[in-house]
Amino acid sequence: MANRELDYRVATALCRGAVRALGVRIETRGVEHVPTEGPVIIASTHVSYGDSLPIALAARTRGRFPRFLTRHDVWHPRGLTGPMTRMQHVPVDRAAPAGAYLHARRLLAEGQSIALFPEAGISYSYTVRPLMRGVAALARETGALVIPTALWGIQRIYSVGRPEGGVLGGKEPSPDWTRRRRVDLHFGEPLTVGPGEDLTEWTVKLGVRLTEMLEGLQTLAHHQPRPGEYAPWHPAHLGGHAPCRVEAAQWDNSPRSAVPVSWGPQPETQPETLRDAPAGGSGVIA
Repeated sequence: MANRELDYRVATALCRGAVRALGVRIETRGVEHVPTEGPVIIASTHVSYGDSLPIALAARTRGRFPRFLTRHDVWHPRGLTGPMTRMQHVPVDRAAPAGAYLHARRLLAEGQSIALFPEAGISYSYTVRPLMRGVAALARETGALVIPTALWGIQRIYSVGRPEGGVLGGKEPSPDWTRRRRVDLHFGEPLTVGPGEDLTEWTVKLGVRLTEMLEGLQTLAHHQPRPGEYAPWHPAHLGGHAPCRVEAAQWDNSPRSAVPVSWGPQPETQPETLRDAPAGGSGVIA
């Protein structure tokens, strides 16, 4: 096993080095909810391009090597194909997601841990956007525990944002390497999906739970914008200047099969998402 996970150990060591170099402080709560053995699904909110890093680092303290379901084009750059495959991460092609589902199901049947972002992309509004039913389906079929997970603060390092000019295809924010950022990561109590449970109804419950956890982090005192500060990294309904859900819909590019939002802040009207918008995140599951 040690040899098999060599790439994963090297990757997490590099992550720790980057965290130290930037002086990032990661505060983790509830990691004891991640079981040390057996099939488990870490289902996380998605607020930045680097969300997998603190999740992987925290899971390693429990002896787990979570396999992330990740956009298939992450395998394309030279030098990444081999390590990503050896670490057993799962490439997801949104146009043909069944292969990723079967791959994830096999990993769970082997007693492994997987991690995914059921929003299928980063939320431009920093609220929990429409969710895919894949978490519920995998848990119902395999009996795996589901660990709802939220994180906040990392979006200030590298995330999506309102494109310049407010139009599709505009330039999004570059990474911000400001030192000594605070990142909070919260693993919630395990959830299960019974054999006869409705996938849509369970997914709605997951949306409610993830919203509670995310807003619990977003409202911490140390994450609040200073008086008068322009805060595009903070949700509009909590006093920030990120796009509201109505505006964010044009960039979120949520899959048509996702469960519509019925949790969190509710706008009076919700325009049709522009389906040809560029995808904003790195994780997806059917």
